This record gives sequence, structure tokens and C-alpha cells, in this order.
Amino acid sequence: MRMSTSHCTIIAAIAAFFLSADIGTAAADALPPYKDELFSRQNVLQTADGGAFEAIEYDEMRDINGRDQIPEKRAQQKYVSLGVRKQQQDETLSLNGRRVDVTRVGPGDNAAFTAIFIHGRGGDRRLGANDYSFGGNFNRLKNLAVANGGVYYSPTVRTFDGEGVADIAELIRYASEKSGHPPVILSCASMGSQICWGIARDPGSVKRLKGMIVLSGVTDPDFARSAFYKARLPLWFVHGSRDPVYAAAGQQAFFKRLRETKYPAHFTLFQNGNHGTPIRMIDWRRVLNWFLAS
Repeated sequence: MRMSTSHCTIIAAIAAFFLSADIGTAAADALPPYKDELFSRQNVLQTADGGAFEAIEYDEMRDINGRDQIPEKRAQQKYVSLGVRKQQQDETLSLNGRRVDVTRVGPGDNAAFTAIFIHGRGGDRRLGANDYSFGGNFNRLKNLAVANGGVYYSPTVRTFDGEGVADIAELIRYASEKSGHPPVILSCASMGSQICWGIARDPGSVKRLKGMIVLSGVTDPDFARSAFYKARLPLWFVHGSRDPVYAAAGQQAFFKRLRETKYPAHFTLFQNGNHGTPIRMIDWRRVLNWFLAS
């Protein structure tokens, strides 16, 4: 029986629906929904490479002015749940003879998983622990971690060089050993992405990692030589198409080269997004579930 083009299109759409439903159900088994109606309903404009690449609509009037009580400073109250602060503590850790300031949210011991966020230039541990900035997205990350037995660390990175990389390598080791070696997911924003690429070269850290997230970051031309690459650990890139600091085109080309080698990578591009858009708009539950299921 011959089918028209429209029939084929409908059948493909139905198949895609059930495939996405299956994926969503599997992901929900790891971290169940948390304020998904506020954070996860995003309009996908384009997908490519079997879904590994996606372009998502970003609208400043909707996603900043419509979401914040004070634009770029204070999210509306419905985006924030402050009970998680009972599980939050500022600490100064002594790691391999160096002091590392962190904000920890969740149990220090026996955590089900560990998430670590690395800020960019001019930031410190307060950026990744701020409940109200970036539309309340860090508050959602903290609540996702605590509600599911995980722990979240937001450290201060003093320098974005070898010393900074060594500090975060020690934090990864410390957090992993404290919790009996659970999955560790490292995310790095802007200039902090240099820390991620440095960690990728450290075999000891790579053995403890489940994957890395690079938000508005730089590329690494020597990544293919790293222990992370050789281990084929997953990467998720998030970028704004109008980023004036690190152009999206460079990161997209980097991603494309990785995908040509069948590397497990995902790229989310926020159409019309700027440098800070990925931190505001990343769907933490979806991304973390991708790593935990991999």
C-alpha cells in the first residue's frame, strides 16, 4: 500500500512523540519533575543530528521581564523555594594544603550524586548559590539535588589556570570520597570552562566524573588528547546565539567535529540569547537526567 507524504509525516510525528515520551519517563526515574511548568516548557525551533543539536526560542521580554520581579536581579517568588536553605552551608575546605571556599547544599556524606558549578571571571561561590538571580534557576538546581539525595557544590575559583584546576580536582576527589564515589557532574560557565578543559586532562578526576556541562564557554582545540575524550564521557554544551563574549559559532564548530567522531555530546543553542542566557535557561532536571542515565 502506498502512502502519501502527509501520511508519512504524521506517522513519523507519532513515532517521535512516543520516543520522546519513553525518554521522558526514563529520565523521570532519576530526578522527578520539579517546577517543570515554570522551567522546562521551552519551544524547540530546530533539531539536528538525531536530536543531539537543538535550537530553543529565547525571548528577553518573556524570559527576563516576564519572569523576574526585578529584571536580572530578583526572580518572582513562584520560581523560588527557600526551604532548601536549611541544607545549605558555607565551608572552607583544606584540600591538599590549599583553602577552597565552597557553598555546599545537601549532605556532605553519602550523597546519591554530586553536582558542581564553576563560575566565570569576577564571580565566587555566591553566584552559584544565589536563589533569586538568573530567574531562580540555581534555586531549582539546589532543590533538585537535595530532594533526590544529592549534593551541590558552588566553589570559589581563585584563578583560571593550573592552580584553579588543581583546586577543583581536589574538590572532585573530596566530594566523591565523602559520598562513596557517586556520579559527579561538573558544570563550568564562561571563563570557568577553562577549568572544565583542565579537569578533562586529569585522569584521576576523569575516573570520578559522569560528564561535564559547558555554558557560554571557550573551546579546547586539544580536547581529543585528553583523558576525558579517551574515556568517551558525555558533554553538554549550552550557548546563546548572540553571545558577545565567546561566539557561538566556534563552539558549534567544535561540537560538530566531535559529533563526526560519534562522540556523546549534546548542544543546546538559545536563539537570540546572550552570554548569561544559558545559566538562566538551562533545564537542569533534563540535563542532569541525561548524564545520570548515560
